[in-house]
Amino acid sequence: MELAARYAEADRIVGRKKLVAFAVPGLILLYFGYIFFAFDMPGLVERARPENAQILLRDTWSYKTHVTRDNRNGELSYAVEGERKGAYPEGQRPQWVSGEGEVAVIELGQGREVRFLPGNAVQFVIPGERTIEAWLEGRSVVTNLDAPYPDYVSVSGTRLQVTLPGARLTFTRSRSEVFRYFGGWELFFFTLDSPYHGQGLGRILFGAQIDPARGNIAGAWHDFWQNPMWMHAAVAWAMFETVLMAFLGTFGAALIALPVAFMAAKNFAPLRTVRFAFRRVFDFLRGVDGLIWTIVLSRAFGPGPLTGALAILFTDTGSFGKMFSEALENVDGKQIEGVASTGAARTHRYRFGVIPQVAPVLLSQVLYFLESNTRSATIIGAITGGGIGLLLTQAMITQKDWEEVTYYIVLIVLTVMLMDSLSGWLRRRLIKGE
Repeated sequence: MELAARYAEADRIVGRKKLVAFAVPGLILLYFGYIFFAFDMPGLVERARPENAQILLRDTWSYKTHVTRDNRNGELSYAVEGERKGAYPEGQRPQWVSGEGEVAVIELGQGREVRFLPGNAVQFVIPGERTIEAWLEGRSVVTNLDAPYPDYVSVSGTRLQVTLPGARLTFTRSRSEVFRYFGGWELFFFTLDSPYHGQGLGRILFGAQIDPARGNIAGAWHDFWQNPMWMHAAVAWAMFETVLMAFLGTFGAALIALPVAFMAAKNFAPLRTVRFAFRRVFDFLRGVDGLIWTIVLSRAFGPGPLTGALAILFTDTGSFGKMFSEALENVDGKQIEGVASTGAARTHRYRFGVIPQVAPVLLSQVLYFLESNTRSATIIGAITGGGIGLLLTQAMITQKDWEEVTYYIVLIVLTVMLMDSLSGWLRRRLIKGE
């Protein structure tokens, strides 16, 4: 009977394990099935536009040169990214544009070309396929196309748009505009109106003086640093504000949390009500997200880096208070007793008996949070109107110069990497003594 009972118990255990082995994957599959329908995955796939993602990716590493004709007066203008700050000087234009007056022939590569014709008409020549023509009749845009239109053509009574790889034509009542893609970040160093644009590094460093009023190095540095399109000086200051927000918020929180953490540690604050009160304060501070603190504080102090630093300080004070108090509860009491046996006062016991024990943990956590907050300050800056986050948000909202977005993201990543290397070096020097 005893052997039979053991066999029965073994069968029950094996059966239970089999049930778990099949039930867990089944529940996971059921959950994925729920997600599939709850998030409308078929609808997401149907609404997906991969071509938009391709355009976005292309914009991150390339730039567009716009050729625009004002259909109201026939004036032609040429500008990188369509900005006035990137406009070609008077009498200059890209080499791939020819023509006189309001007539222009714009070469787009691979034999394709757009022709701005008199009378507010345009032609888009696509070799081996078709020639698209458009003109104005009254206030309407008329074309030579018949439905159904090709995928790369969008036509309405007020607008014609032709989008091909590397080029686009837009024709409306008010203007005719073509832009052509080129690889690289044009005008990153110098704008078109700078005398140093197109000059090689060797020419600037070792060649004859380019600008009679300035030395080559001083003039080139000024035109680069004050570049009106890429705004290197403003970007550098914005990065400094972002790092400053992270630094002030992190170390300010550490300085506040360390003495207060003693009131939340069981072995330093014997009264339960005191510990309970301080721990709930820590829970409240870290329970409210930094972005919420940013919104609240911006109403009190207005937008700016100070608001971002205070938001980080409030959130990290709660996090540091919890971690520091837990570290204090795990200190070795014998070291404190040793310091006390010398007749040291209470503050000296804490200074020489407690702090050396928790210092490695505290420094490690503070340096890690500093690295993390450098990244978080970017998002906070987008709300408070300070730091690189504001420039990043503005560049994304315009949806025009995505290479600038890439520039800011690269700077953020490099800054985080630098802070990681710096914090690692500080850990080795301060904690390990290397």
